[in-house]
Amino acid sequence: MNDNILTPEQVVEQFQQCLGDGLQASRIVKRSEGLKSAESIQIWLTIDKTKIKIAVQQLCDIQYPHLSVISGCDMGEGIELLYHFFIYYGVARGEYSVTIRTTLPKTDLIIDTITDLIPGALTSEREKQEFFGLQVLNIPDSRRMFLPDDFPEGVYPWRKDETGIKEEMVKKLHEVGKAEGAQRRAKNK
Repeated sequence: MNDNILTPEQVVEQFQQCLGDGLQASRIVKRSEGLKSAESIQIWLTIDKTKIKIAVQQLCDIQYPHLSVISGCDMGEGIELLYHFFIYYGVARGEYSVTIRTTLPKTDLIIDTITDLIPGALTSEREKQEFFGLQVLNIPDSRRMFLPDDFPEGVYPWRKDETGIKEEMVKKLHEVGKAEGAQRRAKNK
C-alpha cells in the first residue's frame, strides 16, 4: 500500500486520539471479494453526538472523504444516524468505507451541521430534519425539500412513535384507480 495511506488500524487510532471518550466503539471489517481477492475494508465508528463535527474534521484531515449519504433509523428511544463515507476514494484496492454512527435521544434531537466541512451533506441533513424531526444547527438551508408545504407540522414519516404517519394518512395506492382502470379496459374491448 502507498506510504500516504493509513492502515485501517491507524485510522481508528487517529479517531481514538482525537475523540478520547467520545469514541464509544470501533470495528474494522475486512472481506475478500472476487477472483482477484480484492479486499473490502469497512471501518465502523460509534461516537457521541456532540463530537460529530470533530469526527468529520478528523476524517477530512486523514483524507477529504466522499460522503455517500447520511442514513437514519428510529431505534425507539433515539434516532440513529449513520454517516457513510469513503476515504482513499478511487485508489485501486485502497478505498475504505468509514461509517460514523451516532444516536440522538428523542428528548434531544439536535445535531450540528457538517455542511461547512462537506457541502454535499445538505440534502441528507434536510431529509433527516423532515423525516425524523431533527434540528440541524447552523444548516445553511432548512426549507422542506421532499415533503409538500401542506404536509402537517409535527408529523415525521420515518418515525415509529406517535409522531410518525397516522394510519388515516396512509393512502392505499394499490386501490386507487381500480374502478377507472376496469372501466377503461371494458370500454376498449
